[in-house]
Amino acid sequence: MPNGNSKLFLQAEWRKLIMANYAVDPDVLAPYLPNGTVLDLWNNTCYVSLVGFMFLNTKVKGFSIPFHVNFEEVNLRFYVCYFDHGEWKRGVVFIKEIVSKQLLTLVANTVYHENYETLPMSHSWEDDGITQRIEYKWNKEGWNSISVKASKIGVPIRDESEEEFITEHYWGYTKVSDNVTSEYGVEHPKWQVYPIEKYDIAVDFGNVYGQDFEFINRETPLSVFLAEGSEIRVLDGKKISILPA
Repeated sequence: MPNGNSKLFLQAEWRKLIMANYAVDPDVLAPYLPNGTVLDLWNNTCYVSLVGFMFLNTKVKGFSIPFHVNFEEVNLRFYVCYFDHGEWKRGVVFIKEIVSKQLLTLVANTVYHENYETLPMSHSWEDDGITQRIEYKWNKEGWNSISVKASKIGVPIRDESEEEFITEHYWGYTKVSDNVTSEYGVEHPKWQVYPIEKYDIAVDFGNVYGQDFEFINRETPLSVFLAEGSEIRVLDGKKISILPA
């Protein structure tokens, strides 16, 4: 986990994270791999994850921005490692991050070289006292959605489990150019997950994320789980310049 020496960029809560995890051919991800990173596998499987969640109580550099405090995000991401001064750092790379706020997209894309897209979004959290139903929706030439019905009783994430692999990558990497990679740290405690009773994924992956990911329309996820989340801290990033060999 990042050591906190970097300055704080953003603090918030990430809550009710639906994570649908698919096996992917590593060759599909090769064009998206930031220079200097390598794919991180779990049990010799390369993963891509569709993740929907809520940002709550968001502050940037210690300030709340009006109308940008609470909002949905849905992203498609994969997992990498970066070797830095004798240490392997485990991180994520985002194919695309979808939010409903244009300002977030503008800042993320122009300043941080991320791939954000602004779309109409909504969410639903329902609780009958025994189970919870969580849903995230976004509209791109029609509505897409991901939802789960889960127990209300959370359980700890087991060490060396698939859930630990998916949730505990504490660095973000972005392909700025062929030779430049951006790195930032994310801090949060270990999460709980809720046992899933059923899930529904209605997403046109090719339309939303590009034809490289259209194949997911025909795939069944290896796993789907709901994590409670927590308060999080995103640290200021830095650029890593890696010259070609």
